[in-house]
Amino acid sequence: MRRIKLNLVTFYFMRILLSASLLMLVVLILACADPAPAPAKTSIYNPNGDSELTLLMRKMFDDAMRMKATVAKGEVPKVLAEFKAIHTAEATEPDKAKSEKFKNFANAYLATVEALQQATPVEVKDIYEGMVASCMSCHRAMCPGPMVRIKKLHLSYQD
Repeated sequence: MRRIKLNLVTFYFMRILLSASLLMLVVLILACADPAPAPAKTSIYNPNGDSELTLLMRKMFDDAMRMKATVAKGEVPKVLAEFKAIHTAEATEPDKAKSEKFKNFANAYLATVEALQQATPVEVKDIYEGMVASCMSCHRAMCPGPMVRIKKLHLSYQD
């Protein structure tokens, strides 16, 4: 009888020891996991983070570079970026983006994008250059920093 009690105590002790070991293993695995929080919207351009409008305009630039290659071949490009968000995207300087001046530049740009989508192969290069010119005009008046990059969109620009 004493032997059965001893085996029963040993069994419960081993069970507790095994449960504790598994619990420690789980804690160790979770402690070693690296649930690094997602970084804020920082970039090499702006260490304080980028606004929605900034990120949108970078997408617009990338899309325009893709369109430049298509237009250079005399073909009508497909517009991929969501350009209409230019009116609603959060800006780095919200007061500038809410101004009538910015709204007019944005509307002029959107009009050239619409015209580009409807262009024929004969007129596509001129309309594309008009789109780039509308970018330059806005940035000349509102935020000149990106002009160095925007000039690369011109069909005549060579690296």
